[in-house]
Amino acid sequence: MISDPITALFWRFGASVLIGLLIGFQRQLAYSVQKDSGQELFAGARTFALISLVGAVSGYLSDLYNEYSILVAMLVVIGLLIAIAYYAGVKRGETGMTTEVAAVAAFLYGALAVLADIEIAVGMGVMTSVILALKVQTDRFSSQLTSDDMRAVLTFAVITLVVLPLLPNESMLPSPFDVVVPFKVWFMVVLISGISFVGYFLMKFVGTDKGVALTGALGGLVSSTAVTLSFSQRSRSNPNLSQLCAMAIILSWAVMYVRVLIEVAIVHAALLRALWIPMVVALFITLAHALYLFRKYRQHTSKDEPSFTNPFELGPALAFGLLYAVILVISHLARLHFGDKGVYTSSFLAGLLDVDAITLSLAELCKPEGGMSMDTSARGIVLAVVANVASKGVLVLATGSKTLKRVTWLGFAVLFAVTLAVSWFAI
Repeated sequence: MISDPITALFWRFGASVLIGLLIGFQRQLAYSVQKDSGQELFAGARTFALISLVGAVSGYLSDLYNEYSILVAMLVVIGLLIAIAYYAGVKRGETGMTTEVAAVAAFLYGALAVLADIEIAVGMGVMTSVILALKVQTDRFSSQLTSDDMRAVLTFAVITLVVLPLLPNESMLPSPFDVVVPFKVWFMVVLISGISFVGYFLMKFVGTDKGVALTGALGGLVSSTAVTLSFSQRSRSNPNLSQLCAMAIILSWAVMYVRVLIEVAIVHAALLRALWIPMVVALFITLAHALYLFRKYRQHTSKDEPSFTNPFELGPALAFGLLYAVILVISHLARLHFGDKGVYTSSFLAGLLDVDAITLSLAELCKPEGGMSMDTSARGIVLAVVANVASKGVLVLATGSKTLKRVTWLGFAVLFAVTLAVSWFAI
């Protein structure tokens, strides 16, 4: 914290200049890469630095004389100059006004650095530069979006921002079904759909042509089952790629462990104290296995990546909500009538079908109002995860090539045994 007001003011002016330089250098770099297009550079690093500095001086004078019309007037002047430059570019047949908008932003960030928090101004400048630098990626991303993707995004926005706040946050059912709370059930639907959305759009943004390792990892956020089935089937049709397919499958399983930890952290973070050791051990084993396969078979390549459809559809989302509610009730009844053994049995059976629903259910029941102990909940989640991996292992045995089975079975057996042992001794 700088106590001297003059020094602090110069720091703010300096920050405004640096913001302009950062944005300007990015624009110059973008121009140098695309200079063959024939477009002329509207403003470089020096011009952007001056624009930002003018914004800072305008903001300072406005604050000094308590007359913000000074800032508005300078903004109008800068805007007119930018408009003239844009019009000249249009006359030359140039389209696009990204640089012009960035110049207006630089002026405003300069004023913001003097009038408000300098950290906000610098952060906005960095964010603007990052957005400008991602032109190629954003263009590719937008070109890959489909009408189904946009419809899914809008539907997800409706169920998250409109439907969720309207649902009651208390149960309307009699005991023992009172564990089902509409708001919490729908929140779980939003949570799982959101995680899948992140993975799906990351794959859209990065591209699935970056290799099987990245596809397996990002695909694990969307659906590790889909990754397992897709690469297992490919290993049968192209046995030479079986080792790479195994690496992608194992990486999708590793991401599943991270996904479980994220879900638990959001629903009931205190449960992580009992759950993190077996999950981290399982994650370490799968990553070590994947690294071994990568180092041994990295000379193989494959550009034929699986395609993933948008993970959000209203029908499957409603089905997941229903599945979550049913598993929540079954887990609650199993604990009431059969104790911990009932929870473990129901967890293992539920995990064969879906690990997310039982993970969220046990994390919810582990809260003080749910009555389930952390140890029981953590062991139940581990059993569900182990069962889910076992079901995927059966999927590999049923659909994969002989080589795929050979390179995955030992790692799977070690993972299965060690995870169970660690969970029982560490929890």
